[in-house]
Amino acid sequence: MGPVLAQTASSNTPSVAPKQSNPTQKKASTIVVRERKPSKVANPQTGGIQDRSKTGLQVLRPASALVDLDAQDDVLIAGAGNLDYRVQRGCARRNFLDSQLLEQIGVENKSFSAFFDAQANTFFARARGTCIPYALALGKRNRLESLSLLTGNIRDAKTEIWTFTPSAFDGFLLQQEPLVNALGRLTEIEIPLRAVLYDPNQVENKLPIELVWELNTVVKQIYTEESNVAEQTNNIVRVIVDYGDREQWAQIWAVEIITPQTKEVLASAFWLNRNDLPGGFYTPNGESIERAMWTNPLSYRRISRGVGMVPAGRKKASSSANKNTVQAPPTNSRYRAHMGIDYSAPIGTPVFSVATGKVVARGYNGAFGNLIILEHPGGYQTYYAHLSNFNAELDVGNEVRRGFEIGYVGSTGRSTGPHLHFELRKDGVYLNPYNPKLQLDLWTMLNSDSGQFTNLLLLFGS
Repeated sequence: MGPVLAQTASSNTPSVAPKQSNPTQKKASTIVVRERKPSKVANPQTGGIQDRSKTGLQVLRPASALVDLDAQDDVLIAGAGNLDYRVQRGCARRNFLDSQLLEQIGVENKSFSAFFDAQANTFFARARGTCIPYALALGKRNRLESLSLLTGNIRDAKTEIWTFTPSAFDGFLLQQEPLVNALGRLTEIEIPLRAVLYDPNQVENKLPIELVWELNTVVKQIYTEESNVAEQTNNIVRVIVDYGDREQWAQIWAVEIITPQTKEVLASAFWLNRNDLPGGFYTPNGESIERAMWTNPLSYRRISRGVGMVPAGRKKASSSANKNTVQAPPTNSRYRAHMGIDYSAPIGTPVFSVATGKVVARGYNGAFGNLIILEHPGGYQTYYAHLSNFNAELDVGNEVRRGFEIGYVGSTGRSTGPHLHFELRKDGVYLNPYNPKLQLDLWTMLNSDSGQFTNLLLLFGS
């Protein structure tokens, strides 16, 4: 089923492409990590860590910068990218009029048509099969953002993928690559949807342990409660995964929820790599699910308190005969800003890194209690406070992958009960990730991502 060449795994044993160690030869929970000196190999039970520590410092003071909570409602990060994508996929029927391909798929751009015509003879000389698979992304006013084409619907060693994107200096760029090179060492596996949602132990038999949290989170985002009828169906989750090696993290590249009887794709998501920003998952129409990923540090979570003003030094309320009466606070009460999101959870609940990053603080830190701060590309930091304990393998300087178990819920520091205090900051300034008006490049499709995105749709989409 699926486009990966000769990579489909059996139901019990995932196969791995050449030049990669077979994950079935390792324990189910083994994590392969990048390693450069000085290095620290991860505990096989906990996931990937890399030592980048150059000092004995164990705690960094968190930035004290605060923002006006009301003013932040209007924050819009510059360079948030193109939010007006229109993405379409299909297989253009071949006939003796191959020159009409662009018109057939809806591309109306004279300058691009001239550029494509100059390459058309070479492309169609290599084309095979009855149709040309394509993925097209159009921006505002039908601006061509990217077009990816396969040289036919026969997927083998002779097949190529061509991707066209606008050049920053006018004109267009063309990237050509044999399909086998693009697929590299990727593996296709299938996992029952019930197992992904409810039985992580079964998933760990096929995926590195840090990918289990990520897969579960992605599936819950694209397969909403309204459509979630897993109890009545035998739907499967099709996953395209790179198991990684000592130089590269393991990575899920595509997730599709499929009805096996009809082969219908109910929902899907694709991973975009980025150079100067954390990567992210996007649905086939270019919609990001990263906002939810960056606010999901627990597998079990209930928000007990969000951003706002809370009394400083509150006293326990006295009992009253009329329990429905709500007394106003004294006029001389002092209030302080509560910067962050509190997730209620039992002590010991695992806390996961919401994105790949570097540990810049680990230790006890006043009101935060046991605190971990991760630094991420693009100037972003995430804070995890009031922890009962840390992952024993974690040190300042380590690089950790998204989904790594970094610590455990507690009630240390200035805490009124077991919970995780979570913060997202950019350059030390707190951001409220639940603010619908806040738009970050973390969860926005950028113009520069378009070529990679249509490429992924063709490579991994059913």
